[in-house]
Amino acid sequence: MMCYKSQLLTHCQQAENETGIRPGSQDWEPVVLRKKAHTAAARKDDKVVNAARGAGADIKTMKKMMLLDEYIENLVNDQVPTELKKAIMQTRMDKKLTQAQLAQIISEKPQVIQEYESGKAIPNQMIIGKLERVLGAKLPGKK
Repeated sequence: MMCYKSQLLTHCQQAENETGIRPGSQDWEPVVLRKKAHTAAARKDDKVVNAARGAGADIKTMKKMMLLDEYIENLVNDQVPTELKKAIMQTRMDKKLTQAQLAQIISEKPQVIQEYESGKAIPNQMIIGKLERVLGAKLPGKK
């Protein structure tokens, strides 16, 4: 009757003889990872695109980029209408409030009120609603 330790040793020796690697030891052979090489079709596509660019041919992607650039250049944000900025200023002065006081009451920064009264702000219906409640007046331009 063999003991467990001797059975384990004989098993390890057999495994070492079969593989040449001792069980429990680490394999330190280097592993090299490489990118997949470009296929001939991909290289041909690059050549075709570059040749088309060089020849001045229309390329859909370039056309789309130009259209996008043109759209962005012509993009204009809505601004506060003149009637609204005058109404805010007039009702605030009638209530004898400063811009800072009005901003504090509606829980906004004083800069927000300044931008609305100068016409530089982008209209926000939530802020216009707060202003209507605090000032007690119907402001033009609310949707």
